Amino acid sequence: MIMTLLSWSILVAQGLLGLAMLCAALRILRGPRAQDRVLGLDTLYVNAAMLLLVFGIRTGSTVYFEAALVIALLGFVATAALAKFLMRGEIIE
Repeated sequence: MIMTLLSWSILVAQGLLGLAMLCAALRILRGPRAQDRVLGLDTLYVNAAMLLLVFGIRTGSTVYFEAALVIALLGFVATAALAKFLMRGEIIE
C-alpha cells in the first residue's frame, strides 16, 4: 500500500514538474523583458534539478543526485552573471 502510494506520488510529481518546466520555457520565449527571461531561466533550472532528484528517488541511483547538484551550481552562476550583465552591461570588471 505504501509503495503504491509512493510510486503514484513520484509519477504525479514528475508530471507536475514537467508542466512547470513547460510554463518556464514559455516565459523564456514570450517574456516581454530580459528580466522575465532570466527569471524563467532560473525557474527552469530549479525545476530541472528537482526533476532529476525525483527521477533519482524513483530509480534509486545516485548519479541523478550528482547531476542535479551540477545543474543547480551552474544555474546559480548563470543567473548571477546574467543579472550582473543586465544591471551594469558587463560581467567581468
